[in-house]
Amino acid sequence: MADTPTVRLDAYTIDGDVFKVLINAEEQYSIWPEKKQTPAGWTEVGLTGSKADVSKYIDEKWTDMRPASLRRAMDTDKNK
Repeated sequence: MADTPTVRLDAYTIDGDVFKVLINAEEQYSIWPEKKQTPAGWTEVGLTGSKADVSKYIDEKWTDMRPASLRRAMDTDKNK
């Protein structure tokens, strides 16, 4: 009998599930299963959809990967 790969299925990996987009105080984004409670420190941005749809949204919005506090500090240093 041929070995078949084991596929791990859970709320984080099923492509047919609905996901939501979260953002934290540092303006970092995350994909989260729509069925799960939003963790402390994160806020829902109001967009839900397929993993591909929410990933596309994040790719368009999160163009600077630096945390917000680092961006502000670097901007302050430039203005000195």
